[in-house]
Amino acid sequence: MESNEKYLEKANSGITEYLTYALNSKMIDEQLYNIAKENTFTNLKRWFLDENIDKISSNFRNGIIDAIKKEKWEQLVNAYRQYLSFGTGGIRGMMAFDKESIEMMNDEEGPGINAAILKGPNTINNILLLLTSVGVAKFGMEKGFSKIVIGYDSRVRGKDFASLVAELFLGYGYKVFLFDAPCPYPEVTFAIPFESIKADIGILISASHNDYRYNGYKLSCGNGSQFDPEERDIILNKFIKVLFQNEPFHKSTEQILKKIPLNTAKKDQLWFLSGKEKVDGFDYQGFENNRINIHDKHIEHVMSFLVSKDIVKNQSKVKNPLNIGFCAYHGAGNIAVPRLLRESGFVEENINIITENHLNELNGLFPSFPSAAGRERQPDPGDPRAAKVAVASFKQQKEFLGKFDELDILIGTDPDADRCGVVIKVPKEQQFLYDYQDWCLLPADDLWALLLWYRLTKGEYNIKLEDISDYDKKFIVLSHTTSDSMVKLALRFKIGVVKTWVGFASLSAATRDLWNGDQKLYNQYVQLEEGVSTEFAKLCHPVVFQSYGLQNYKRSINIAAMEQSNGFSILGGPPKDNFSLGDGGHVRDKDGTFAAFLTAELAAFAKNNNSSLYDLLDEKIYLDPEIGLFVNGYEPDPLDGEYPGIVGDRIKKNILRLTFSLFHIAMAGDLKIAGMHVKSANIYRTGKYDSVYPPTMEFQFPDEGIRFYFDEAKLNYITIRPSGTGNSLRFHSQLHFLINDKHLDTSIPQNKVALMKKLIQKKEELNIKTEEIFADIRMKLGAPKKRIF
Repeated sequence: MESNEKYLEKANSGITEYLTYALNSKMIDEQLYNIAKENTFTNLKRWFLDENIDKISSNFRNGIIDAIKKEKWEQLVNAYRQYLSFGTGGIRGMMAFDKESIEMMNDEEGPGINAAILKGPNTINNILLLLTSVGVAKFGMEKGFSKIVIGYDSRVRGKDFASLVAELFLGYGYKVFLFDAPCPYPEVTFAIPFESIKADIGILISASHNDYRYNGYKLSCGNGSQFDPEERDIILNKFIKVLFQNEPFHKSTEQILKKIPLNTAKKDQLWFLSGKEKVDGFDYQGFENNRINIHDKHIEHVMSFLVSKDIVKNQSKVKNPLNIGFCAYHGAGNIAVPRLLRESGFVEENINIITENHLNELNGLFPSFPSAAGRERQPDPGDPRAAKVAVASFKQQKEFLGKFDELDILIGTDPDADRCGVVIKVPKEQQFLYDYQDWCLLPADDLWALLLWYRLTKGEYNIKLEDISDYDKKFIVLSHTTSDSMVKLALRFKIGVVKTWVGFASLSAATRDLWNGDQKLYNQYVQLEEGVSTEFAKLCHPVVFQSYGLQNYKRSINIAAMEQSNGFSILGGPPKDNFSLGDGGHVRDKDGTFAAFLTAELAAFAKNNNSSLYDLLDEKIYLDPEIGLFVNGYEPDPLDGEYPGIVGDRIKKNILRLTFSLFHIAMAGDLKIAGMHVKSANIYRTGKYDSVYPPTMEFQFPDEGIRFYFDEAKLNYITIRPSGTGNSLRFHSQLHFLINDKHLDTSIPQNKVALMKKLIQKKEELNIKTEEIFADIRMKLGAPKKRIF
């Protein structure tokens, strides 16, 4: 048997040879080569020889030895070249690079999270999560924190990771509130500030909608929001990074050994967050009586946001109650969403749960989303392909045969149920827009606009401004990639608007600033000019992109927080303290269960008025003379997952370099995209990922993207936005056309018919133009053509 020194010698040689080959063949660039060459073997040796490793993860070395024997040099580089980036919401990454390893972990008869697979500082594993938890625990102790909420969703070994993290915090003296079943992330963010808990921190083991190879560590502060960028940087730089950089490494890993088993906790140190009854088969470690019914409290809270309570409560009495389909996509919404709908008043027999293809079963391998053309598909309710899975499964399900036409809406949530997607029926005369399907996935941009309209107007068709209470105090907050239809709608009713960078952390931080009286939220555009050495140091505002309607009123009541990526919440007014929800507000992060519930109410309202969500969208948004038709397009690159590993880093950076080139062509006035002249362009850079992508004269990471505008009003554009921590990009487009002349008398039937005809025509034109924009920008950037599987 070879010695450890021989394995390390072979690894050093193999890694060096691979990196040299990758550089010479231009698979990676020189910056990536230098970083990987400096870090990979150093990190590998440090972890491999650590004296505490066997006590923490007994098969850890075997996983590395197996990779060395099989000469998996690229995988070893990707596991050890860097530490997983700690973003505003925590960390997210692959647990393993191949399905075989994930299946080894998932094997009920196997060692689980101690499986002999390749682990390192750039993968999600028990060692990384424990080290990260040591840093978070020490940060909290310095702040005087003492209580933590911990949950998990349906990810592979999520329960085991959550229990392990719970043991770590118990060892550091925290009172731990652990969910006794897979839970939606929104219940974690609700539980943290809940009155009988009042925790200081919350953690969810989840990778949201990413494919089965991924997991993560979502971190929330005492009010349920993500930590602000400033505090996040303190956690990362002062408390977490030092643990990974310590020499000798065992001084860091020995701090993990303070963890204590759950069953040895003190009497009141371990509590379980639960429902009315205990969960069958769950081991409460002798603490069965330490249970808090958080599920019912969450339902009670969500129901308080009904606009028209009678519509929901009287569903059992109306002739045609709302007919709802629901798809959990193997996730934690499988119990939470139907329970919320049922207990609020929707008719139980009209809540059609999709069980075909095991979609309602908790399964972190997500078997309904198999690999296709070398890409692992994702259970994302905002993806039209996921909607196809749900619709096809509904139609296949024995008890639903022939009943799809009876559905009013079909709701889907992702594995941690913080995203909500909705399938709706399409009128016959517009089905050609959807390849003659009778259904479509309603884009979140349109769904949130409808929810905002309904909640502002209470469904009244001719509401007056004076009928909207406290309009001068209210505002909405949305990310800069979310549709301007909501901006137009809010301003129509003199509601303030704040646009932020992407992510609910930014939405929550901007809302907090308004609660604190900061009404001066200005635009800060940054453009990088060639040859100016200090230009990349000039950064945008860390949270805010743009604001409207703040000048004349003091805004303090948030009535909607919205993301294009299927995220929604209502944050309310100023909270009583920094560890509470906003007054009259919901959780300070997105909640797919909440959005599902509000959407069901809206759909019930539409049905009661002989309408539908599709018809309401046309009539109340697109044909409004102060809003107009907005077609917002979105494509990820690649279509699923990310470009893998260090080679993927090079691909992403090269696409961004080409985007910089297009920016300079645009600034010279010479750029056309899909035949449209680019009038202006902007680069948005906050610097939040400079530690991952160190800025140089040749490349400065544009973390919030580069945008090309096609008009002076800046309502028509395309944005190329990179992921900060993954090797992927996002293409966002927006096209606008004002259909309705406000002077046109729509009470005349022929005028209304003409408007609808024009609207349908413009939908087709703008949809075609959106496809042309994406195709042209992909060609210009050398990005692969979009593939539909």
